[in-house]
Amino acid sequence: MTHDHTDLLAAFADLGNTKLSEHSLDEILSRVASVARRALPGAVDVSITLVRPSGPYTAACTGDLALKLDERQYEHHRGPCLQAAAEQSTIMVADAANDTRWAGWALRAAAAGAGSVLSVGLPIIDEVSGALNIYGGRPHAFDDNAVALAQSFAGYAAVALANAYVYHTTADMVGHLQAAMDSRAVIEQAKGMIMVQQRCSADEAFALLTRISQTSNRKLRDVAAALVADIRSRP
Repeated sequence: MTHDHTDLLAAFADLGNTKLSEHSLDEILSRVASVARRALPGAVDVSITLVRPSGPYTAACTGDLALKLDERQYEHHRGPCLQAAAEQSTIMVADAANDTRWAGWALRAAAAGAGSVLSVGLPIIDEVSGALNIYGGRPHAFDDNAVALAQSFAGYAAVALANAYVYHTTADMVGHLQAAMDSRAVIEQAKGMIMVQQRCSADEAFALLTRISQTSNRKLRDVAAALVADIRSRP
């Protein structure tokens, strides 16, 4: 695959045109991996490792080779992508068949078809780190120019990933908050209706709702919503 200046500009433009609101986080991660494979000289397979407090995982990949070699690193808690993510550094495996690091992981990578590997750390956000992993099909697939391009691309990709992570995490939080607010609103509405009908206090109205919820084994919000709907339906 040939890579020229036009290819790289197109790759960066592709990432820049990604609208966070129109894609899931998984889709954005997959796009970053796909664009990286297209743009980086020597790449035959690309993956993105994310490391969270719960552990590392492959968030996106362009093929089974990358996925298999990533997962072997996670199983043994060592390897270039984990080291790159932990150190926020660039780790080069120029000739996997003759690299003895990580308890023989590189030798197994070579046997699987990855003659060389390049992992670039991605500072994402807060307690999430990661690495862009580029697998080459032959030894010495990545020259100095390819490494420099990978680092530049990784920096650009890190911004896209961080923005996507913040956007979708915030969207999830907003969704949960909105649901909580909706529940609170209908409960308060039901309390008000009970207070009017029963001529009781707010605490007494809430206690009544709670008793109905417990005896009917239904959520408090559902009881409140049913009561509001029933009262509204009356002539």
